[in-house]
Amino acid sequence: MLSVVIPTRNHERSLVTTLAALVPGAADGVVRDVTIADGGSTDATLEVADLAGCNALKGGLARGDRLDAAARRAKGPWLLFLDPDVTLEEGWHREVRSLIDALERTGEADRRAAVFGYGVDGFGGRDRLAERLAGLAGLLTGLPRPEQGLLIHKSFYERLGGFRPLPAMADADLIRRIGRGRIVRLRARALAPAPRAEAWRAGPKAALGAGLLMLRVPPRLVARLYG
Repeated sequence: MLSVVIPTRNHERSLVTTLAALVPGAADGVVRDVTIADGGSTDATLEVADLAGCNALKGGLARGDRLDAAARRAKGPWLLFLDPDVTLEEGWHREVRSLIDALERTGEADRRAAVFGYGVDGFGGRDRLAERLAGLAGLLTGLPRPEQGLLIHKSFYERLGGFRPLPAMADADLIRRIGRGRIVRLRARALAPAPRAEAWRAGPKAALGAGLLMLRVPPRLVARLYG
């Protein structure tokens, strides 16, 4: 049914948890194959992928380039782009199957995409604050976070031109081209690790870049400002 694409670079430890959450989907026939789009890992990331039965695609360091190359080789009619640091909540595959069935039944498969809800994998007050701030940023920019993943039919992805070879903000650029009105938000959450100090500092900058994209500022200029 769907092909999962995961961009990696030295994600040996976190990849194990991410892949483990996909197992129920594979057993249920939702996940057809998984491709690791690696950007030059020097740890055991590729060994973990091989042991899990994933396909591996080695490429340059640019995230957008790797994601697009893997997507165009995917075997499934649906694509799920997923970060290697996130864990999908239990039961995610049932909701995804239900959504795909509904979109295909109503003829909306090549006009809509979906993202998971956002959650932080932790129990502290700072983790809940991170979730609230992410929700606020989403309301202001209209863009989900990269950690929320992206489910999209391959024909829709190709018609949009896929991920562009940008040095930054490639995910936000693709979401902008999809359009906020065509994105379904799933109830199941993608749980991200608790933000580190550098992530807190980068948050306003990322929100600014996302806002500029929604205002139709050229993506390459936004990427240059972001970098």
